[in-house]
Amino acid sequence: MFKNQPKGLYALALANTGERFGYYTMLAIFLLFLQAKFGFSAAVAGQIYAGFLALVYFLPVFGGMLADKIGFGKCVVMGVCVMFLGYICMAIPTPANTMGLVMMIAALVLIAIGTGLFKGNLQVMVGNLYDDPKYADKRDSAFSLFYMAINIGSMFAPATATAITNKVLGMNGLSYDANIPALAHQFINGTITTEGQQTLTQLAEQMSGAGVDLMRFSQNYIEQLSGAYHWGFAVACVSLIFSIAIYFACRNWYKHADYNAKQAKGQESVAELTPKQTRDRIFALCMVFAVVIFFWMAFHQNGSSLTYFARDYTQSMVEGFTRIGFNIWSLFLIAVSIYTLFGAFQSEKNKGRIICSIVTLALWGGAYALYQGMDTQIHILPQEFQQFNPFFVVALTPVSMALFGAMAKKGKEPSAPMKIALGMVVAGIGYLIMMLASHGLMSPAQLNGTVSPTLVAPTNLISTYLVLTFAELLLSPMGISFVSKVAPPKYKGLMMGLWFAATAIGNYLSSIPSMLWNKVPLWANWAILMGLCLVSAIIMFAMLKKINEATNS
Repeated sequence: MFKNQPKGLYALALANTGERFGYYTMLAIFLLFLQAKFGFSAAVAGQIYAGFLALVYFLPVFGGMLADKIGFGKCVVMGVCVMFLGYICMAIPTPANTMGLVMMIAALVLIAIGTGLFKGNLQVMVGNLYDDPKYADKRDSAFSLFYMAINIGSMFAPATATAITNKVLGMNGLSYDANIPALAHQFINGTITTEGQQTLTQLAEQMSGAGVDLMRFSQNYIEQLSGAYHWGFAVACVSLIFSIAIYFACRNWYKHADYNAKQAKGQESVAELTPKQTRDRIFALCMVFAVVIFFWMAFHQNGSSLTYFARDYTQSMVEGFTRIGFNIWSLFLIAVSIYTLFGAFQSEKNKGRIICSIVTLALWGGAYALYQGMDTQIHILPQEFQQFNPFFVVALTPVSMALFGAMAKKGKEPSAPMKIALGMVVAGIGYLIMMLASHGLMSPAQLNGTVSPTLVAPTNLISTYLVLTFAELLLSPMGISFVSKVAPPKYKGLMMGLWFAATAIGNYLSSIPSMLWNKVPLWANWAILMGLCLVSAIIMFAMLKKINEATNS
């Protein structure tokens, strides 16, 4: 899978890995931060979260338009600088007042602008590497590898955020409890119920001893937890330094791919399209963009409604073999072992097969040793579930590449639009799991900000993330590859930006379950998401013929 790929792919992928690590460290705790620091309701926090995601994925439209004029590399560097300023602003502790809110919004805008300049344009440069006929047949596999590298960064993000949260709270004699932030705000605001105050008193006495001043405890807990989240945001600043260092150090590997249509005039590798071909391709891309909106609406529940479910409805104490999933280093060793295992079967020489086999066994042994060293029962934080999606992406990428590679050899590989349609069906199945897991549970409105008395096993969320990952692998890297291949040369930046614009609309619509969180039964949220995925899949299947005709014109 790594054989005969251009070196520039690895340089650009590693640069993106560092940036995504910081971004997802922030995103893992962002919604929890909004509720802990400012006391926002699920609806308000979900709106801010979705609005930020929408801005992050919409601004690549303008970043792409700018890059089509001044060049992709310049926009990438500008983007890193602007993002760095935004993360610094997020990392500075501020009061939970109007000034603090304004500074946070300004920081979010800077991060979104920087991402708009960076993300899409870096991916266009990856696509440009495969305009060379020598590498053209490896475009889909390249974007799968690129996507895998992104998820290595995001896989470690939740664990990093969790470690920082636990460290800061522990230094102040506190520990994380999902009940406290909401109850503390209710106590400070004078809206707490008698039952809620009793619960808060018990929790406060467990941490600070009998006779504790509840007002002081509540204010201190919110301050320390918010401070821990600010430290988590600071991680992104460090990761960006890593990214830009890789980008400049390896520039010779990919600088030949840093060209737009204007700079590429006269190059034989850039084909001229007729006006009709240009229109047909743009039409096909826009049809795909319209459908994937609903996938992203469903998929990006990981930081909102699925995190609410993890916090309020899922067991926070884990025992048995499930514990291995909450040791990030065990997960990392298992993910790497998938690649060495494939190497054992794919190596052309016996020596290579033997070495890969030994390394695979060693990695499995290391993962098991780490698991054995864990406590028999561990306490987990809500954001830790977000590490499963990137883990599954990293672990399953070679499986999907091998499967589609074998189908391609037989001439049976589905087209990218077909994969997108299948991905929508699979995403619907993921939310069917959530519907079943939610059967008989109290609604969020009945809980009133507290944790459900009936908690489900963590395996329900883990299974959902696994199924959603299957959907993501069918849709996201294939979609990016499709855009880079089909987009008319002079509109490459714009078309990649429009792919992200579709993602942006989906991200903003992802706030709908949060807005309905306290208004409908728990299962109804998942039913809405499942229904939208299945309807979108039907529409996509119906449009396949037109899309294929347009892209082949």
